[in-house]
Amino acid sequence: MKATGRRLLRSVFAFFAGTMALGMLHTTAIAKSDTDRISAITAGAATVIDADDTDTDAKSESGNKAQKDKTDADDEDGESDRPKLVMANVKSSVNVREEANEDSDKVGKLYEDCGGDYIERKGGWTKLKSGNVVGWVRDDFLLFGAEARKKADEVGMQIATVTTNGLRVRKEPKEDAGIYGVIGKGEEIEALGLINDKWLSVEFEGDKGYISAEYATVEFVIDAGETMEEIKKREAAEEKEKRKKAELEAKRKADEAAAKSPVDLGAVPVESSDEVLLGALIQCEAGGQPYEGMLAVGAVVMNRVRSAGYPNTVQGVIYASGQFPPALNGKVAAKITKGVKASCLQAAQEAIAGASNVGTATHFRRAGNHDGIVIGSHVFW
Repeated sequence: MKATGRRLLRSVFAFFAGTMALGMLHTTAIAKSDTDRISAITAGAATVIDADDTDTDAKSESGNKAQKDKTDADDEDGESDRPKLVMANVKSSVNVREEANEDSDKVGKLYEDCGGDYIERKGGWTKLKSGNVVGWVRDDFLLFGAEARKKADEVGMQIATVTTNGLRVRKEPKEDAGIYGVIGKGEEIEALGLINDKWLSVEFEGDKGYISAEYATVEFVIDAGETMEEIKKREAAEEKEKRKKAELEAKRKADEAAAKSPVDLGAVPVESSDEVLLGALIQCEAGGQPYEGMLAVGAVVMNRVRSAGYPNTVQGVIYASGQFPPALNGKVAAKITKGVKASCLQAAQEAIAGASNVGTATHFRRAGNHDGIVIGSHVFW
């Protein structure tokens, strides 16, 4: 399935600054405390709240001035190699305008976990660039300096891209270790950190695996905003998928009525039910975890569907750009084609029905570097 979500902002932030050459590997330098980190990226458009409509997110004028003074101080002190990092500070989305006033035309939108670089600041507004979006946003709805870096660290993700055919994911960082699976050239997988100059740890179906560092490149990625044109294209594609899904469901019901038996629509992602799609994602993210861990991943997806900060469909959440790598690199489609495990389908069915063992959590990563509900090898918050 072709992803219709937002663009990713691929960058090296202050806390991952620098580049080290490890044979053929080009990756961001990872601090010891970051070695085992993994972050879930959020994405998707939902109910849009304009800057001047979101009173609950607004800061006081004095608070804005304090934040600006703090940001300027950070810049002058050289605290960050990327002092102009800016992150959205909203629960759903905020409009990006052509000029620094609320009556100016909208040129795009930033969503809950989007980031970028600010170009200039004046009168309580900031001009920024996030993906293809360039425009002005009120400072009330942005984070700067240390706060921006902290949020970027939490919602961003290290992505390893394979540069060779048939790279084995091993169970231990050694050549004679067992194999979890094989990933192909150009495929992306979440990177956890460098073990040494030979091995890179990665997340593979909920298990911690290892790949040869020689055959991967690593980037830190964060979600970016959308231009108004990109929003229109995405919404048109989503509407087309929605109509197609409705037509398929109508056909399925008609066939059932005629044949007095259920109809299998096949293993094509766009024709699969939400249960199958979610089950395939659960298998990719937590296939090696206990059932409780599978249900928790399903609950995170459904919590995002219910939230105003994300798409309001299972498909929209799963396939939004930068959200779940297995959906975008073809792993989810492959699982659907081969058949999803019964336990993963059951977890999907329960999650869709409203079951949640992680409350209203909308994020998860590998346990150990974030507070939250720990189930198996993941922590949920």
